[in-house]
Amino acid sequence: MTSRRRIRQSIRQLRNTLSPTEQSQAADALVLQCATNPIIQKANTIAVYLSSDGEVDTDPLIQWLWQQGKQVSLPVIHPFAKGHLLFLEYTKTTPLIHNKYQILEPKLDKTKIVPTSELDLILTPLVAFDHTGNRLGMGGGYYDRTLSRWHTDQQGPMPIGLSHSCQQVPLLPIESWDVPLPQIITPKKTWFW
Repeated sequence: MTSRRRIRQSIRQLRNTLSPTEQSQAADALVLQCATNPIIQKANTIAVYLSSDGEVDTDPLIQWLWQQGKQVSLPVIHPFAKGHLLFLEYTKTTPLIHNKYQILEPKLDKTKIVPTSELDLILTPLVAFDHTGNRLGMGGGYYDRTLSRWHTDQQGPMPIGLSHSCQQVPLLPIESWDVPLPQIITPKKTWFW
């Protein structure tokens, strides 16, 4: 088993051991961290994701973003471009379906697509991160492909990772396609690089 696979497995197990109370407290603390983040405060159109598999719960954050008048978008697996994401506007009435990974996403509606160029921020899921901003995802490469322009020439929406504090590891083994993040927000701290 590769070390990346081992890290994914151990961190996913670790975050899934958090109790419902710990998850709820982490979600509320994450909102407080985001509320004081000047980049999030200035952004108008923000992509976020619906949590699964023990990820820090983004529902309270989405509620807060709506209260602030932000336009929220969610990722959808692209139906034609394998390994790519689309972003669709997300409101309280958006119909949701399970994708092939059993993750909730908006039902595809081409009238609700938000081009990546119109996003200010992409709040990004991750499995693990290290002290230099390297991010380890689930292994599908969806976000690395989406963020590749940001990585090469700082074009497109800025990515900010969201994570439980327990998902930090000393050092991640990285690959050439991995996109490091300029910020990662945990319930306890915001990391900047």
